[in-house]
Amino acid sequence: MSRIFVTGIGIISPLGDTLSLNHTALKQGHCGISTLELIHSNFAGKLPVGEIKTETQVFKEKLKVKETGYTRNSLLALHAFIDAINDSKLSNKEIASYDTALIGANSVGGMCLTDELYKDANSKSEASEYLSSYDGGSVTLAMQERYGMRGIIDTINTACSSSANSIMYGARLIQNGLAKRAIVGGSDSLAKYTINGFNSLYILSDEICRPFDSERKGLNLAEGAAFLVLESEETVDNKKVYAELTGYCNANDAFHPSSISENADGPFLAMQGALQKANLQPGQIDFINTHGTATENNDEAESTAMIRLFEKVPAFASTKSNTGHTLGAAGAIEAVYSILNLINQEIYQSLQYKNPIPKTSLVPVTAYTKMPINHVLSNSFGFGGNCSSLIFSKA
Repeated sequence: MSRIFVTGIGIISPLGDTLSLNHTALKQGHCGISTLELIHSNFAGKLPVGEIKTETQVFKEKLKVKETGYTRNSLLALHAFIDAINDSKLSNKEIASYDTALIGANSVGGMCLTDELYKDANSKSEASEYLSSYDGGSVTLAMQERYGMRGIIDTINTACSSSANSIMYGARLIQNGLAKRAIVGGSDSLAKYTINGFNSLYILSDEICRPFDSERKGLNLAEGAAFLVLESEETVDNKKVYAELTGYCNANDAFHPSSISENADGPFLAMQGALQKANLQPGQIDFINTHGTATENNDEAESTAMIRLFEKVPAFASTKSNTGHTLGAAGAIEAVYSILNLINQEIYQSLQYKNPIPKTSLVPVTAYTKMPINHVLSNSFGFGGNCSSLIFSKA
């Protein structure tokens, strides 16, 4: 099977709208979690969020979007998509080729427009321009239509593991000869839909999140997008290469709609399978970008899985302490951060951490660190026990 290389990166997050800005913020230990300003919600000023402080209309103007029906979610995706294809220097012909796949991911889709959705569901109201934009596939379809893409197009929604699975799916298409390259990633914007929904689960923190801390109180919702260009070894030629995607695996512990089992079977099997795919031993992993949501269940379960798998748990941290939880975009955003670990040979600290979880006693990295890194494991775990792990290796 062909080796898979990353030749293009595009990202926008609460830390910045370019790869360079995100890198600088991570190095400096900057936290992009703040108060809610752009959505009219009862939780504005009460719940911290990772909000990108750019109005939706400004995005439309910047991206020169004249088409109707573009939601904020679609605009975030388009921003990252454009940066990724430009970074990879893909021509319009290559983008539109049958050999180029587009695998998008999200958890909200067009339902970020909760108020408009309510009005459009009312037969007494006049239909808005967003009537065909509410489904999850609308975000990916908007990019397909804009660039006339003719290859395999798909959208994945597995909650918080969505874009990790899009990366995995794109790699599998290439390795099975169904595509020469795949543009993969995901997006999610903040919305009343998710703020109210997660609040009903009692897992939102009223303070900035503290992954792997004994006093953690829950997660902070956030928005963002990231896309990678994956290319087969035969297609890369003399292109710049960021990293190699060497391992990936999806597993499910089928334990609970929103929780991981106490034994952490899903996370354990996902990490173990990714190592097997990469033909690596656990001791060869230099760093783990954890799922690390700062919820009671996830952090303890993920710690348990790491202890089960590794004789000595590698250095680990959660960049959700920098950005908040970007839901369907998290896997792709954290894949980008994992690649930054590799190309810069450095680790970014987990912020706000004070004391270890008593049951596991694991301590994340708490200071910016330079060290040799050859292999990074990135975890993304979704509702329903849908657990995915990716391994990126130094090119």
